[in-house]
Amino acid sequence: MIELIVKVLASYLLGSLVGSLIVGRLRGGVDIRTLGSGNAGGTNALRTQGKAFAAWVMVIDVGKGIVATLVIAPLSPSLLGLSSAGGTDTIHISEWLTVACGAAAIIGHVYPAWFGFRGGKGVATLVGVIFGVSPLLLLVVLLVWLIVVALFGFVGLASIAASSSIPVFVAVSGMQPQSPLLFFGIAMTAFVAFTHRSNIARMRAGTEPRARRLWLLGRGRVS
Repeated sequence: MIELIVKVLASYLLGSLVGSLIVGRLRGGVDIRTLGSGNAGGTNALRTQGKAFAAWVMVIDVGKGIVATLVIAPLSPSLLGLSSAGGTDTIHISEWLTVACGAAAIIGHVYPAWFGFRGGKGVATLVGVIFGVSPLLLLVVLLVWLIVVALFGFVGLASIAASSSIPVFVAVSGMQPQSPLLFFGIAMTAFVAFTHRSNIARMRAGTEPRARRLWLLGRGRVS
């Protein structure tokens, strides 16, 4: 249990290193939370600062999820100065380590300790976490995201739909460990919907910006 707590805390602190705010400070003190939508995520970074800025933001934010799941979670307890004694409890906890560390990194991104608990919406870090869990699952999530953006043009709606595909795919495919992944998928669906509540309100009001074609790839524009 101590191993789980230490690794989750480390993942949260890693997640608190918000890409847009780090890059902004390196670029003359730009705080994109005062620009555009006021969100410290990749979409607002792209809209307000351009592609190069947004690219570095994505590298950092996606990278946090990858490091949390593929480096911190499997890290040997002995390297942390912890006991590595085995047993059924240890085996059971290890099944939850990856998703727990991933979730902590996402929460850290949304509520960063280093930046006044005002971060992004967690989607880029979620992408990194999913990559660490299963590249196949990531392909499904990205496909759903692209389809929803192409059909409706709302990035927020696409993010919510993509996250909701996680528990569905886990349940249908029988991915293991089933319980941790299913719980993670359901929790992240609810969390992403919560972080996009302002987007949902704007969509209902008809004021949400709509992505025209594949504007993320430099085609079309945002209206």
